[in-house]
Amino acid sequence: MRFASELVPATLIRRYKRFLADVELADGTTVTAHVANPGAMTGLQAEGARVWLSRSPSLTRKLPYSWELIEVDFGSGSELTGVNTMHPNPIVAEALAAGAIPELTGYATIRREVKYGRIINGKGSRIDFLLEDFARPPCYVEVKNVHLMRRADVAEFPDSVTARGAKHLDELAEMVASGARAVMLFVIQIGSARSFALARDIDPTYARAFDKARMSGVEALAWTCSLTRHDIRLERPVPIEPEAGNDP
Repeated sequence: MRFASELVPATLIRRYKRFLADVELADGTTVTAHVANPGAMTGLQAEGARVWLSRSPSLTRKLPYSWELIEVDFGSGSELTGVNTMHPNPIVAEALAAGAIPELTGYATIRREVKYGRIINGKGSRIDFLLEDFARPPCYVEVKNVHLMRRADVAEFPDSVTARGAKHLDELAEMVASGARAVMLFVIQIGSARSFALARDIDPTYARAFDKARMSGVEALAWTCSLTRHDIRLERPVPIEPEAGNDP
């Protein structure tokens, strides 16, 4: 996934109200950038950090700048880390089209944002990707963004409580029970990650839902990305760590 335009360097002043960040541009101007990330962003909002912004060409957009990347040292030197949670889906879409994920190849069609699951309060869920082929069961693929790293080389999810994420796991398990295939794909926007683990202390409910879904036949994959100031691409799979102790 290539950025639509050249990214602009800036210095982070503060992130606030979840979706806003004040930054200082290279010329000393202070602007407010949009933050497409509802999570806690633990370790990714240090005052004075170097960040990279995209700028919308729209003349009517209230906040023309969007925060895309931050430079962070997780213990092995400074590296670019993606903070925009809207990017994993287009990153995966490119990888699926290129046949870059071996476990998800061999399907005739790829559809995005397909309605499925239970209807609650008049609303149902949408699966990120539905892979279909006449010769095999359909495959439901849910994508989650990952950018939490509290231990060197180990990426974790989630970085905050996610009731919606637990609901998605339950619905994937229901798809397996109906005879379909279901896959949870964690996209890690940290290139140095060597493994993936659940942040069980942050959201024990999600961890239990994940364990239950896995026992029900839901598959799980974790892939890191390569990140530059020009693009973000799915790079390589990493192992998922087994449960390390009981849930709190």
